[in-house]
Amino acid sequence: MEPIAVVAAVIQRNGRFLVGRRPFHKKHGGLWEFPGGKLDAGESLAEAVVRELGEELDLDVSSVGETLGEHVDDDGNFRITFVAVITTGDPQPLEHTVLGWFEPPLLRALDLAPADARFVTDVLI
Repeated sequence: MEPIAVVAAVIQRNGRFLVGRRPFHKKHGGLWEFPGGKLDAGESLAEAVVRELGEELDLDVSSVGETLGEHVDDDGNFRITFVAVITTGDPQPLEHTVLGWFEPPLLRALDLAPADARFVTDVLI
């Protein structure tokens, strides 16, 4: 079975990256992740990231940049594509329990979801 396509927004401001803690009732609950979500049928990465950041963080997307990496989740059910995104506004935790801005070395110290942890290790550090 083909993995479900997911987009993760890599939002950087002043050398720090935005991550959120997943709700405890969801898969990887309590772990930190780059914000994003599943692509709807026929939706591009850019369209999905604009929709997801609006729904999850009440953020407006200024631009969607390059793909920075791609990882398959541990159970193989999700293929997560990490893309550079520039946003405006202050993110609101509408989906996550808490949000935070972290420099790359501090990201490694967080309890990240598995694919996000691999992305940080492979790409950001």
